[in-house]
Amino acid sequence: SRAPSDGQPDESSQESAAAAASLQARQRRKIAQLEEKLETLEAGRATKQRQSNYYMAQGRAIRRVVSLFDNVEDLVTENDRRCDLNDDGETTCSPCAGLCSQDRLQVGYLALTSTLPWFHKQGTDLDYDEYLHLMKMLRQGADSARGDDTSKLKALVSEWLNREFKPDEPIDPDDKHSRGFNNDLCGRLLCPAENDWNNPVVKAGIRNRSEGYVVTEMSFPTFLYDKYTANADDLEEGLFKSKILLQGYKAVFTSPSSAKDVEGDGDGADVIHNNRSAKRSSAGVKVKKHVRFALSSVTSWRSIDGDFDYVHFWRVIVDFFEKAPGREARRRTEALLEWWTRKVFGRGHRECLTSTARANMSVNALARQRAQRDD
Repeated sequence: SRAPSDGQPDESSQESAAAAASLQARQRRKIAQLEEKLETLEAGRATKQRQSNYYMAQGRAIRRVVSLFDNVEDLVTENDRRCDLNDDGETTCSPCAGLCSQDRLQVGYLALTSTLPWFHKQGTDLDYDEYLHLMKMLRQGADSARGDDTSKLKALVSEWLNREFKPDEPIDPDDKHSRGFNNDLCGRLLCPAENDWNNPVVKAGIRNRSEGYVVTEMSFPTFLYDKYTANADDLEEGLFKSKILLQGYKAVFTSPSSAKDVEGDGDGADVIHNNRSAKRSSAGVKVKKHVRFALSSVTSWRSIDGDFDYVHFWRVIVDFFEKAPGREARRRTEALLEWWTRKVFGRGHRECLTSTARANMSVNALARQRAQRDD
């Protein structure tokens, strides 16, 4: 072979350099490809995380305005069952006609699709694994909202009662063990409407769970009534009009600061929209249940507290509003809902403006002035 001339690389060196350059180029291409894949994976992970966060945020509405206790899966299953029956030519009873659990589930499904309009299409379009992920995130959001609300009201209820009643022994905002029937103030508010807490026999009987004094969900607690006093001859009078209920609702659905003032009407929010929402939701029912839990001595959420079944309690209240026995009862229920709308959201006064008042407002006055100058 030829010897290399001075200062000139031989062919072997040139080939080695070319091979090294080629290797580096391939490695750079592989690194670029891996970086692109990593970016794609990270983007997909970020997208899925955003989607999960969205589902969880949407799920927070379920325990607040759809159903306090039913699982979303059960609502969907019942709706699918009814669709299958309809496809087979069978008929089902109206969702509001009876009291069976299937009817309640169907009402819950209708409330779900009304609250989350995207749910039906999204659930239909997703593949099975994505659908399971959707349901899991909705469930987590629903349960976290309930946990947040019970925790919030645990402290707030004690603050409200201490301020209003000024008990000799203030209710500890952090200690649930000191509440319930062993606490005189909490016991008075939890006492069944048909009993008199000031009667020592009644008080002792309730605390000892004696025969005839066992407290169940079949008695309306006194805290549900206006001024915390029930009329035994008219148990509907003042029912669901208590101050603590209004405070609980406003603390959960508007803001804790808004719950400090419930004596007058609300602040004039969108009355019509919120009234419609209130009539078709279980929001007010949810607050009634949460307030009772806050007054009790139970330290963690459960559906049954001793002899008191919260699920049945919720159904009793829902039935009061949705299954009025006659025309007059429905009229009173509508009036009660209107009262809640006014107390929470206020009342608009735009419709009270006369045509003269509207004409003299600066916007209309300026329009007239500008038109006159052009004439």
